[in-house]
Amino acid sequence: MSDKVILSMEEISKRIKEVVLPEFDIVVGIATGGSIPASLLAYKTSKPLIMIRLNFRDPENNPIYDEPKLLSNISNDLAGEKIILVDDVSVSGKTLIKAKSLLAGSTITTFVLKGKADIVIFPEINKCVAWPWNTTG
Repeated sequence: MSDKVILSMEEISKRIKEVVLPEFDIVVGIATGGSIPASLLAYKTSKPLIMIRLNFRDPENNPIYDEPKLLSNISNDLAGEKIILVDDVSVSGKTLIKAKSLLAGSTITTFVLKGKADIVIFPEINKCVAWPWNTTG
């Protein structure tokens, strides 16, 4: 784990509390990586939270499919909603692109902890991160 940046829950929570967000109606998290950041953001803003299950990479961050796969249906019609779409990391952007296509008809702002998105709360980090909620190390 020495080659990974170690972030504490306090550091992550502090950045989420400090971030300036656009107006939005609902938080949509991409499970599983985005589950905790989306939950923290929904809690901060008192907005509803919906999770969608997409998978593209294995636990070692290697792509396992040609493109992200939807593993569960989206239970709500979100057309017309202003959405903050949350994942932990966006490397290639393919998962966010897939999720945005599934949410067509909505106004979407992407939000990640690190990587490429409209809002990135750790833009200075370009190495792998040991997230405090990841028990696999």
